[in-house]
Amino acid sequence: MSQTLSSKEFVASFKQSIAARAEACRQGGVAPTLAVVLVGEKPDSVAYQRSAIKRAQALGVDVREYNLPEASTTAEVQAALREINEDAAIHGCLLLRPMPAHIDDAAVCETLAVHKDSDGITTASMGGVFANNGVGFAPCTPSACLHLLDAYGISVEGKKVAVVGRSLVVGRPLALMLLHRNATVTVCHSRTPQLAEVTRQADIVITATGRAKAYGPQFFREGQIVLDVGTNFDENGMLCGDVDFDAVAPVVAAITPVPGGIGGITTCALMDHVVVAAERAGGKAASL
Repeated sequence: MSQTLSSKEFVASFKQSIAARAEACRQGGVAPTLAVVLVGEKPDSVAYQRSAIKRAQALGVDVREYNLPEASTTAEVQAALREINEDAAIHGCLLLRPMPAHIDDAAVCETLAVHKDSDGITTASMGGVFANNGVGFAPCTPSACLHLLDAYGISVEGKKVAVVGRSLVVGRPLALMLLHRNATVTVCHSRTPQLAEVTRQADIVITATGRAKAYGPQFFREGQIVLDVGTNFDENGMLCGDVDFDAVAPVVAAITPVPGGIGGITTCALMDHVVVAAERAGGKAASL
């Protein structure tokens, strides 16, 4: 049976670290603050908003909610972001997406200041990931993947890594972040021929396609490490990943569970980014 790469212990220690650093910021006169922007009342976005607020408050991060009506225009959402940009007391922003279809998503994202882009959605943040120059923050889910690998002492240097999924949120930034760690990365997607042959050749496979239990044992071989980023619901309404965990776990060397794997780290990564921004703001204040 494979090793289950649970994030439980790491999340507990990560929370302690974030909370301690948030308190140190407060002692220095800076209260880490996250702005959460929600347009409309899409149920899954509302649920994520509540989860993020609960996590923030538990870790000593203040929250300001910007709840905008479904009928808000692109200009009105941009105005809210400009207000956030100009408020020195706000250190990070979470813009919940997807927004209503009539909103110009790209224009809205580009309005957000890069130093307050806690989830890596702006072009400037993406450029920072590409150049590895420290500008902005990487998206939280790819960051969570690297945190988990580090927690288990798994080095990607010199390893073949197959990333299944090419989204701007996970697949593409994660591939770049792995390259910066000297992995040899193959990015796979819906049009990759003989996908199972590609994934079986890898040392590490990371799935991020949002397809419930789409990848069974035929996609894997002995000795591999599998990170499942998927968050889906199966035919019984139970939370599951992209990988058929029960079928694949006996085959590979190590695998993340869903729930209890990458997802648990993602929200912590968001709060970590807010606290980092607050620490930077505190450093600037101290130098004045």
